[in-house]
Amino acid sequence: MKKLLFAFYLSCIAITAAAQLKTTVQCKTFNVNVLEGTINDDLSVKSTLGEFKEAFPCFTSAVDEDGGKGCGGVFYKDKGIDIITERGYFEIAANFKGKLSVPVMGAARNTLFKWLGYPKLKDAAWDAFQTKYGIVILYYNKASKVNKIQMSRYGTDAVKLCNQ
Repeated sequence: MKKLLFAFYLSCIAITAAAQLKTTVQCKTFNVNVLEGTINDDLSVKSTLGEFKEAFPCFTSAVDEDGGKGCGGVFYKDKGIDIITERGYFEIAANFKGKLSVPVMGAARNTLFKWLGYPKLKDAAWDAFQTKYGIVILYYNKASKVNKIQMSRYGTDAVKLCNQ
């Protein structure tokens, strides 16, 4: 009986020890080109959900697309970037853990002309700049510094953003 209990005890330890070994999915650094609308030079605001999942498998969540009615995409909350493929845009938060081609995050509102020119549309809390791929919308905090970036493949007349 002791041998049977000892064998059972050892098998429980072996199962528990094996269950604790889990690998962490590693991701490349997100290199966002604000002027070109690309990430790591090969994915763009026109890339698919599957392409992003394959290139950056470390997503925190993913929502399947439903024919343009929803906000399907791949979300990297711990990295400060969301890719809303269904609506064709990237959203970069203030906690972004990657690299931007031009240092717009945290930049003062009155310093953006040198990179983006004049805004096509302005509001008290945001500016929308025309780009060759669509638009980039910059949101400002109370100190008039950029705290969110949205890069869309659509122009100001056709962009549809999600409320997240």
